[in-house]
Amino acid sequence: MTTLPIRFYGDPVLTQATTEIENIDGRIAALAQTMIETMNEAPGVGLAANQVGVQKRLFVYDKGDGPYVVVNPKILETDGEWTYEEGCLSVPGLSWEITRANAVHLVGFDLDGNELDLQTDEYEGRIFQHEMDHLDGVLLIERLDADQRREAKQILRQRNLEISATDPDGLHLLLGE
Repeated sequence: MTTLPIRFYGDPVLTQATTEIENIDGRIAALAQTMIETMNEAPGVGLAANQVGVQKRLFVYDKGDGPYVVVNPKILETDGEWTYEEGCLSVPGLSWEITRANAVHLVGFDLDGNELDLQTDEYEGRIFQHEMDHLDGVLLIERLDADQRREAKQILRQRNLEISATDPDGLHLLLGE
């Protein structure tokens, strides 16, 4: 099994919007397969390409019925609201109640270049919105209110100090603050 290192909060790659994929080829298919293996090992339900350091518009997900790949996704419409506890592989161990749209209309392409036109709600819709945020350079912490964000950053700073204290070579998470 091949996996890639997941980038964590503070890595600048997570705050940069990704670029469209112009050619869906074997390299993109291989990347998607490695991302699926990485997501499964983490374990997670979704993973955007920039979470593994690749600045391309691609995400993988598995809502429980097998993995899927979406290339160059776009959300065309959203409707309603749904609040649900949400975590992130790039902010491990933390989660918050986040309100997002309930219904989502997403378009994109599969690995064969076929158009995808997906209309979903609740859990799958949340996955789409979360991964689209990543592809647009928006991390889950930005969805929090000011008090929650301050508390989350404090926890992440403390984690970084604890990791730094046990990692004399300095190979620890960089929080970018």
